Amino acid sequence: MLCPFCNYVISKDRLIVEKERTIVILSNPRLVPGHLLVIPKRHAFRISELDKEERAELFDTLVEFEKKIVSFASGCDVRHNYRPFIPQGRVKVDHVHFHLLPREDKDELYQKSMIFEADLFRELPEEERMQYEKMFK
Repeated sequence: MLCPFCNYVISKDRLIVEKERTIVILSNPRLVPGHLLVIPKRHAFRISELDKEERAELFDTLVEFEKKIVSFASGCDVRHNYRPFIPQGRVKVDHVHFHLLPREDKDELYQKSMIFEADLFRELPEEERMQYEKMFK
């Protein structure tokens, strides 16, 4: 399957900004109004595959647009997913990108999915914490 970001013809209706190594577009489908995608121009599956200059521009752009979003919204979720176990399709793209989501208390995204968030998180047992400590040291 062709990468929709590499083969993306930048249309003026969705393009917010184009930089040397990064583009920012309105997401489609979007989760919330103002949902943006920040995408490196060069194809990479993982953040670690980007060079130092690409990472710098990408993260500087994330910070720039997070500031813009919090100027009109109460908050901003910044998300990145790396899920190679899910096949690329209409919703999942195998090209590094970040979602910037303007957020408000009890917005539509909260009502549809994040309301269940509290039930997902629970205390980490000591034995499990020690297991992870060993894995990541």
